[in-house]
Amino acid sequence: MKIALITDSTSDISPEEAKANDITVVPIPVIIGDKQYMDGIDITAEKLFELERDGAPFPKTSQPSPGTMLELCQKLKDEGYEAIIAIPLTSGISGFYNSLVNLAHTHPEFNLYPYDPAMTVRSMGNLVLAAAKMIKNGWEPKEILAKLDEIRDTIDVLFVVDDLNNLVRGGRLSNASAFIGTMLQIKPLLTFKKDDYQIVSFDKVRSMKRAVKKAENITIERINNSPIKDNIALTVYNSNYLEQATKVKDDFQAAFPNMTIKMFNFSSVIATYLGEKSLGITWMADIDKMDFSKK
Repeated sequence: MKIALITDSTSDISPEEAKANDITVVPIPVIIGDKQYMDGIDITAEKLFELERDGAPFPKTSQPSPGTMLELCQKLKDEGYEAIIAIPLTSGISGFYNSLVNLAHTHPEFNLYPYDPAMTVRSMGNLVLAAAKMIKNGWEPKEILAKLDEIRDTIDVLFVVDDLNNLVRGGRLSNASAFIGTMLQIKPLLTFKKDDYQIVSFDKVRSMKRAVKKAENITIERINNSPIKDNIALTVYNSNYLEQATKVKDDFQAAFPNMTIKMFNFSSVIATYLGEKSLGITWMADIDKMDFSKK
């Protein structure tokens, strides 16, 4: 079966990876004032912060239009694809996944399989790359989704933000009421809930330095207690916080000398949610050490 693979720009899939794995990457719109930008094409996190410092309005994000996705799916069908697997950013922070579910229901001829990765950023990108490996090896769509469920269950994530305003104003923090009135004094530790994939804070720390250190300690403890400790890949993210992110990466490399550890800048979409000087840590099963040969 010829299967197409779609994701969005928050997955951190590079143009080279997209070309090598036949992945269609759909840019997420970022709206600043009356102008719309396309994530990764004409807007980056760095440009976003520059515009904000110059007095630009609070940024917003949107999902690709239903017409855009309908046109893309029709194009893929016309090119001979018999099924489409779509892995957008999680339903906990965007309506994109639910829009794809509606498209699948209204246009069964596309044989469209939307998949909620429960995450975004490179962890989501790793799920996309895992799906690409399975497609190359002849897996059927339902087999691919079942395997993605197994990999998704290994994902864990921690975020630290310097300022909660972006998350609260953007409506992306589900327990925001717990922080009203104290946002300037605390640095929350954030994660994604396992049941509905929404961003929640689970701890409060009084300084950024202490918050980052606590996030490091929690990560190291959880990895050491993981049944797949020797087969984990870890990623550190930042938005205009490179010096701190580099130190965190070095700390993890010292703690886990044989682990694959990568660094990424947050995309403009994620920077819209988390703001400047934010830090993310994610870890999951290392897909490069997994066997995706057809059973």
